[in-house]
Amino acid sequence: MTWVNAIVQGILLGGVYALFACGLSLVFGVLRIVNLAHGDLTVLAAFLAVVVVGAVGVPPLVALVVVVPVLAALGWLLARTLLQRSLEAGELAPLLVTFGLSIVVQNALLQTFSADARSLPAGDLGTAGVPLGGGVAVGVLPVLTLVVAVAVLAGLQVLLARTAVGRTMRATSDDPVTVQLLGVDHRRVYAVAIALAFGTVALAGVFYGLRGTFTPTIGPQLLIFAFEAVIIGGLGSLWGTLLGGVVLGVAQTVGAQIQPSYGVLAGHLVFLLVLAIRPQGLLGRGR
Repeated sequence: MTWVNAIVQGILLGGVYALFACGLSLVFGVLRIVNLAHGDLTVLAAFLAVVVVGAVGVPPLVALVVVVPVLAALGWLLARTLLQRSLEAGELAPLLVTFGLSIVVQNALLQTFSADARSLPAGDLGTAGVPLGGGVAVGVLPVLTLVVAVAVLAGLQVLLARTAVGRTMRATSDDPVTVQLLGVDHRRVYAVAIALAFGTVALAGVFYGLRGTFTPTIGPQLLIFAFEAVIIGGLGSLWGTLLGGVVLGVAQTVGAQIQPSYGVLAGHLVFLLVLAIRPQGLLGRGR
């Protein structure tokens, strides 16, 4: 049952990675750019939750009422200024801009909060568990994180497939020139997409802060995990992002079961294996 427990815990860990990655996947799906500041923005959301919890005294999940709108507004602002201008400057410019944004956010957090590790108080939610029998148990917080990840991805999928806003986003992604000829403001569409992505980043940051400690410099590591989940699942596929997160999580927990130091390495090896066998990802479409 030890291996069964490792797989179960890996699936739950995959919910965290899927929540990390859904914003990255959405931005790529609509704008065709990789946001290199994604991990640092996740950490920024976690630290913002620390400030809200400390100032108001509310539980971290209630702090989402403040953190999500603030990050979404920040995404809208960045889209209308830095990112929109960088998109007009060529394919390489957005990568350089988001890389610079990553450095700015990381150093601003270091100056404001120092390099000390922080965490969000999970209370009873962090210790509550449900035994499944046979020595296998699941924590309530990891299950809640997985449920939230599935709900967010399902909501984004419905938005893109069933609503006028979503259809406009997909059309803008496929052919922005034709969309502009039809009278659609593509810059507004980009801003909405990035605001939605930043809102999911806020969720990921708070749930990550509830599960463990974080520092201002951990953003690049979170970016790697999110990027691997997106690539494994398939670029532009939201359900692929969930599958990629689960595959990555299971690989890490099974690797750690073999040898504790093999956990992260096993995830990287699975990532490289998927790239070698199926470069478009498990649910991605070949070109």
